[in-house]
Amino acid sequence: MAKKKDIKITKNEQQLLDGIELVKKHPLFGRLCFHGHICGKNAMGKMPARVSVYSFMLNKDCDRSPGEWAHIIAHCMLHLSFGHFDAERMPGYYNEERKWIVSCDYALWNMACDIYICKFLLDVKFGTPFIRAEELSRFGGISSEIKIYDNLVRNKTNAAENIFGTAGEFNDMVMPDKPLVYRNNQKNEHITEFAFALADSVRTVINKAGNISENGIKTEAQKAALWFINHYPLLGGLASGFKIIDTRNTLQNLSDISIAAVNVTEGEIYVNRAAGLNFEEWKFVLAHEYLHAGLQHHARRQGRDFELWNVACDFVINGWLKEMQIGQMPSRGLLYDESLKNLSAEEIYDELIKNLRKNSKHETFRGYGKGDIIADGYKGDLNSPTTLDEFCKSALRSGLEYHEQAGRGLIPAGLIEEIRALSMPPIPWDVQLAEWFDIYFAPLEKRRSYARPSRRQSATPDIPRPSLLPADIPEHSRTYGVIIDTSGSMSAHMIGLALGAAASYSAAKEVPLVRVVFCDAAPYDIGYVSPEDIAGRVRVEGRGGTVLQPAVDLLQNAEDFPKNAPLLIITDGYIEDDLYVKHEHAFLIPEGNRLPFRPWGKVFYFK
Repeated sequence: MAKKKDIKITKNEQQLLDGIELVKKHPLFGRLCFHGHICGKNAMGKMPARVSVYSFMLNKDCDRSPGEWAHIIAHCMLHLSFGHFDAERMPGYYNEERKWIVSCDYALWNMACDIYICKFLLDVKFGTPFIRAEELSRFGGISSEIKIYDNLVRNKTNAAENIFGTAGEFNDMVMPDKPLVYRNNQKNEHITEFAFALADSVRTVINKAGNISENGIKTEAQKAALWFINHYPLLGGLASGFKIIDTRNTLQNLSDISIAAVNVTEGEIYVNRAAGLNFEEWKFVLAHEYLHAGLQHHARRQGRDFELWNVACDFVINGWLKEMQIGQMPSRGLLYDESLKNLSAEEIYDELIKNLRKNSKHETFRGYGKGDIIADGYKGDLNSPTTLDEFCKSALRSGLEYHEQAGRGLIPAGLIEEIRALSMPPIPWDVQLAEWFDIYFAPLEKRRSYARPSRRQSATPDIPRPSLLPADIPEHSRTYGVIIDTSGSMSAHMIGLALGAAASYSAAKEVPLVRVVFCDAAPYDIGYVSPEDIAGRVRVEGRGGTVLQPAVDLLQNAEDFPKNAPLLIITDGYIEDDLYVKHEHAFLIPEGNRLPFRPWGKVFYFK
């Protein structure tokens, strides 16, 4: 491994870096995500390495050869991969009303795990071991950590005799206050990742032994993608535009992908071929990712919680795919609920957010608690004639036409509706806001009156005709409140754009006066102003923090403000607390931002 440029590193640190490089090149350990952190003697003392619940620490000041470091690092990785911190794998634990009761000697358990790992590493012959084979001979016939633990307890072994760990005379496992417990279909991702890596490494070794080039054969996922192009018009166009990227054959850090994920902005679908899926299961998974892209789920989030929105979309897609009988449902990573049939992603999201704590973590095809829609990728060339988003929409629309013409099987009505909706341009935010005004301010009908002279037609000058007079508007009966966030995070452009929209619609709907309150850390009541004053002559006060509840309370408690008048709240979404609004109301926030709570009123996104 090359030395770091322009940084002086010691011989010991260079040996550690070379050891890490050996691990990354290994067919098994190189497939595992590297959770190590390099520390110095100030943090570690003389200990080479220690392992905590989710990661491990390596002491760069210890003098070890690269081979020894590779062996030590693999030892730490296996503590995580074998689930040695999990309650269900430890001896002496039992579940009583979801409470795990401890009756286990942590130090002896650490020793048993160390012995088991040392045996494993001797068998795979990786790195330079720090334990001789004869020191493990008395444990030769023992096949698990728990059985080794029972042997140590029976023989009244002193845990201080542990020479099998990576921390010298200390325990190399930093035990938490309570062992890890997994509920609600959660699982230890380190164990799952190790199973995938082990299966993939065995396949690689077998291919090499048989002189089979992995680059010369198509994986099951690639075969499934080709099937869509050749046999399934609805998704064939999308399949032709996306690359299938193997997570193990890329320089990107994609080790957290359990089965698959899609990056629409890059036109790539990432698959983990070590997931062990068959051809029919890969067809299901790829169809799932194609629909995420084609239905623009990455762009339709509109300020919603990213993970929950991803989960809601998964429920919808998986229900459709089951109805369409495409491929076979995988046994894991699948979100499917028959009771959610015929609901849209937006409706399912509204149900999920009612119990945020319960629904905050779900297992998708990317893994537990991670969405399979990758939203932080390259945004595409804005100057290109056809963006990737437009390509996805066009391919799905064309695929639907070909599919219907050829009669290639059932397509759910909900999916057809969503695909056809992509052909319709989105309603601009200002039109949506105008429709909201229409609900509360119906057009006024002018009245006719003979009380003043009227124009007469030249053909019948002797017949008087009534004049058209504006409708009588009782004071404050046709009004609404505008609360404007004037905190430092709100730019002058945003405030001006939002105020201009409010002013123009107030004038168009013949709203004579509007109650305006500016608010940051405290409310500033401007009182009733005319629409033209909103547009240009109101001076913005404040520019402090963001606390909008006092402004809401001011209007709700004001005696001269109608109890049925709606409120329009203009903010960037960076609000410190929830808002409690009794009046009918709507939010106007910049596109791409979101509110930190579930809003009960309408939300309009301006840009």
